[in-house]
Amino acid sequence: MEEEKTTAAPTGAPGASCFFCTVLPMLERRWDEATRGHFKNARIEFLKGVRSLIDDRIARLATEERKGTHVTVE
Repeated sequence: MEEEKTTAAPTGAPGASCFFCTVLPMLERRWDEATRGHFKNARIEFLKGVRSLIDDRIARLATEERKGTHVTVE
C-alpha cells in the first residue's frame, strides 16, 4: 500500500482545520467596534481572574508552616 502524504496547513492559512483560526477572524470583521471592545475587555477580566487565583495560591503556599525538622549536615 502506498502511504498518503499529508501536509498540515499553517495556522491562519486558508484551509486550516482549526475552527478558531478560520471562523473567528471572519466573525470579527463583521462585529462592530462596541462588540469587539466588549470581548476584548472580557478576555482581560478573565486573565485578571486567573492571575488573582494564582496570587492567592502563592500567598497561601508562602505562609504555610514547613513540616519536618531541620538537620544540619557537617
